Amino acid sequence: MRKLFIVVLVLVAALVAFDFLFPHTSASVGLSLERARNGLETKSMQVGAVEIVYLEGGPRGEDVESIVLIHGFGADKDNFTRAAGYLTDNYHVVIPDLPGFGDSERLMDVSYDVDSQVLRLHGILQAMGLERFHIGGSSMGGAIAAVYAATYPQEVASAWLVAPGGVSGARDSKLIAEYKETGKSLLVAREPGEFQNILDLVMEKPPFIPYSGKRVLSERAVNDFELHSRIFETLANSMDINPKAATVQAPTLIVWGTEDRALDVSGAEILDGLMPNSQLIVMEGIGHLPMLEVPKQAANDYLAFLGEVAE
Repeated sequence: MRKLFIVVLVLVAALVAFDFLFPHTSASVGLSLERARNGLETKSMQVGAVEIVYLEGGPRGEDVESIVLIHGFGADKDNFTRAAGYLTDNYHVVIPDLPGFGDSERLMDVSYDVDSQVLRLHGILQAMGLERFHIGGSSMGGAIAAVYAATYPQEVASAWLVAPGGVSGARDSKLIAEYKETGKSLLVAREPGEFQNILDLVMEKPPFIPYSGKRVLSERAVNDFELHSRIFETLANSMDINPKAATVQAPTLIVWGTEDRALDVSGAEILDGLMPNSQLIVMEGIGHLPMLEVPKQAANDYLAFLGEVAE
């Protein structure tokens, strides 16, 4: 027993050392394993002049429904990886990196307002051959999902809005109050050490992220500082989804955490009151990213909603 303990200890120490010494390789291997464990593959495609990287998993066929999931500002497709693992048994799941984020191409001279991203997303999904699907999104991605459902109602079977951005009339969150006071976004990092502050802001119950993961994500955040600062300013000054959300006829599940410091939970009831065919789940003790903080619970709530939609 003592020998087994020593072997395990040595293996753990070796893994930790590898994670610190070779962070990019370690992060890449870890992500690949995480995606595979949740039934997802990494793919890419050229849409016009833009290369789009995305995750895809689950069965495909005429009788299989598709789910499209959209990440939030400063995030990427892997924000949904763990929650998607509960969906890929029965649904065809697609999770793209939006242009300007993740592993997709960055265009420095275009607009990244919600309407522009909706138009780009439409082109991406058309190129994939998706004609009708369920759409979901977190934060900025939730705003994009809501506007997409309003703009292309014939394509959207249902919507899943996880603390979506752009709900006017909500109380100012810590993020919004800071931006109004200083003009600074707490969701962008000028220095690598600031990335931890972003994690602390957006999650009340963060999952374990190894050193390599934080290192790679913080480097990417710093590299994106200029572009993402500009995108955040555009969104902060233009995003108001209320008018279009009010026209969405598709069944809609709204999810919000009570401890959300990025977008105040008061937006939940406002949006629920606006949308004609919605239901609301407010998650106690959860922050801005339920699908990362409690992926199983978030996915099961969503699956229950999809079951009701199918009835």
